[in-house]
Amino acid sequence: MDSKQRFSERVEAYVKYRPSYPVEALDYLYTEVGLEQVDVIADIGAGTGIFSKLLLDRGSRVVAVEPNEEMREAAEKELSARPGYRSVAASAEQTGLADESIGAIVCAQAFHWFDRAAAKEEFTRILKPGSPVALIWNNRLTEGSPFLETYEQLLLNFGTDYRQVNHRNTSNVETEELERFFGKGNLTLAKFPNRQVFDFEGLSGRLNSASYAPAPGHPDYEPMMAELRRIFDETQQGGQVFFDYETEIYWGKL
Repeated sequence: MDSKQRFSERVEAYVKYRPSYPVEALDYLYTEVGLEQVDVIADIGAGTGIFSKLLLDRGSRVVAVEPNEEMREAAEKELSARPGYRSVAASAEQTGLADESIGAIVCAQAFHWFDRAAAKEEFTRILKPGSPVALIWNNRLTEGSPFLETYEQLLLNFGTDYRQVNHRNTSNVETEELERFFGKGNLTLAKFPNRQVFDFEGLSGRLNSASYAPAPGHPDYEPMMAELRRIFDETQQGGQVFFDYETEIYWGKL
């Protein structure tokens, strides 16, 4: 599937059930990475606007670059009235933004979909000299509790192409590959804990926001949902399960 269209049918679930990012991670971006000094931030691969909203909440001007029409429209519906927000229908590799017009780039849960070499060339073109790039992921933990471990096994058993597209299994986001992207000695990594708490409805929505989850009508959809119900019933605590993440920020200057 074209990576730019993978989430077209998942937008509603994505908006409702994907995690946001911890306050501590935003504090770090604004103080240590220097976003508080930046005039305009480009949120590239902005999706439904989860990260753009956090930047706007901090008073930043944001150019949200997103090629997927459905996701971009969901962001525009929520954010277009906000001062400082601009939406651009474009890709990471061809943003259409002016040379040296951007003071910082953030890519939240998106960089693993990009053509890395083309994106680096484009980022270098649109950034003001000496400006930072921050690549951010909410990495779902796959061990540490019975729920986390059995949920991961469900994805391995039923995910249509989970092994292929799970960004932790691709070279795109291995640290050594990111060091090549930024240049040796230019990469800094910071990590922060994050958590979502779900009842069964929320857990179902979170699963169905994933592009690799079989959709309704797929022969594996009903078996997958039955297994999800079993996992929830066996691991819930007070009617809830806990999605634990490690929010990672890789940043540097190109």
